[in-house]
Amino acid sequence: MALSVFRTLYARLAIGLFLLLLVVGGLFTFLSLASVREYSAAVNQQLNRDLARNLVSDRNLVTDGKLNRDALKQLFELYMTINPSIEIYLLDREGRILSYSADPDKIKRNRVSLEPIRTLLENPDDYPLPGDDPRSHDRRKVFSVTPVPSVEDPTGYLYVVLRGEEYDLAESMVHSDRLLQLGAGALAVSLFVGLLAGLVFFRLLTRRLSRLTERVEAFESGMPPDRPPALDGKGDDIDYLTARFDQMAGRIAAQLDQLKDKDAQRRQLVAQVSHDLRTPLASIQGYIEALRLKQDSLSGDERARFLDVALAETHRLGRLVEELFELAALDAREKQPTPEPFVVAELLHDVVQKHRPEAEQAGVSLAIVEVAPVRVLADIAMTERVLDNLIGNAITHSPRASEITLSVAAREDGAEITVADAGPGIDAADMDHLFEPFYQAPGSSRIGHAGLGLAIAQRMVSLQQGRLSVRNDNGAVFSVWLPLANQMNGSAGK
Repeated sequence: MALSVFRTLYARLAIGLFLLLLVVGGLFTFLSLASVREYSAAVNQQLNRDLARNLVSDRNLVTDGKLNRDALKQLFELYMTINPSIEIYLLDREGRILSYSADPDKIKRNRVSLEPIRTLLENPDDYPLPGDDPRSHDRRKVFSVTPVPSVEDPTGYLYVVLRGEEYDLAESMVHSDRLLQLGAGALAVSLFVGLLAGLVFFRLLTRRLSRLTERVEAFESGMPPDRPPALDGKGDDIDYLTARFDQMAGRIAAQLDQLKDKDAQRRQLVAQVSHDLRTPLASIQGYIEALRLKQDSLSGDERARFLDVALAETHRLGRLVEELFELAALDAREKQPTPEPFVVAELLHDVVQKHRPEAEQAGVSLAIVEVAPVRVLADIAMTERVLDNLIGNAITHSPRASEITLSVAAREDGAEITVADAGPGIDAADMDHLFEPFYQAPGSSRIGHAGLGLAIAQRMVSLQQGRLSVRNDNGAVFSVWLPLANQMNGSAGK
């Protein structure tokens, strides 16, 4: 459990914030100490920039234009006692150390660089400006300097190191404990305040992520998440992610429902196919068994009638199996159309002539009432198959002495082929299911058992980028819309 807690985004952000604050706090402390040291050196040099000149004038180090060595020696002894923080050196014009107030055993240099001395004398406001520390080979410290015995006729320099070794010792003793305490205290307070503020902010930030995680887990367990209010464009990335997850969850839920419906339809289709296959098979089997058992007692006409019925049932069974394979191929997109431009009216006349004997036998007439000279881009064989199905259904469901009208018209950048019969029409409740395979409307005298013809026709029209629709108008009116040839060519050229 503890391991899972530390794996959360909130815990990782908290640990990252703590380490970041620790690094930033340490860096800030280091820079602060360096800045304080630099600032202290600048202030010290500014306050004591005239110290060397004042020592020369106050202690009468110059007498009759010459440096008073005895007074200088007394000055060394005096300041070693009353102000051990400074160190006084007498330099010649080349920077060599002639005498000093420091402990001789601690002097590491016998000369200092004159470049910072000349720079400070030329520009007294250029501080902090460190010079060489005679007590170290590489250390540099702020200083005060003046030419001796005079500026007009210098023979050397009085060089005063403002932060001598005694000052460093005292500073290290004080700072080692005091600064450590102050720095540690400031760092601890900064870490506490920053970490507390960061944890509160991260909590507010990750709270919505936690809720999103709960929604994902709820969806994974099968519970659909509650939908939040729709975004108005003012949300951030987390709100956007939540909204997109809800949309995705909604689509997945809808797809699952569709899969359940498809599965139910598949089960129903299998049951219906089994029933439809079993019926002609049972009929064929019954008549053949009757022929076998009663072949001696049946007359020639009866045997011929039995064989005709069995043969008709085999044709029916063959058509059903063929339609099943055709529908499966269309659903699997194995059977694709081969579009080519052609005149719809010519195809319609050919199909009507093909079905005219069937219509005359059923006692109905076929009439083409309107023909527009339009060219479509479609598969001729598929379109003929669709028209065969629609005209055949119209003949089957039309009463005797009625008329089936057919027309071709230009509609919405396409051609609309209409097949209208004078039958009982289609119930409104059956309209949405008419193109489903094996759909059978309960109690409907118009549809009865629809078979697979309309389902195949609908899929063929869809594959050709067309539409198949139906309405009632003194009978059933089926309309097939196909795109124009010049419209498709123009779209392809754009």
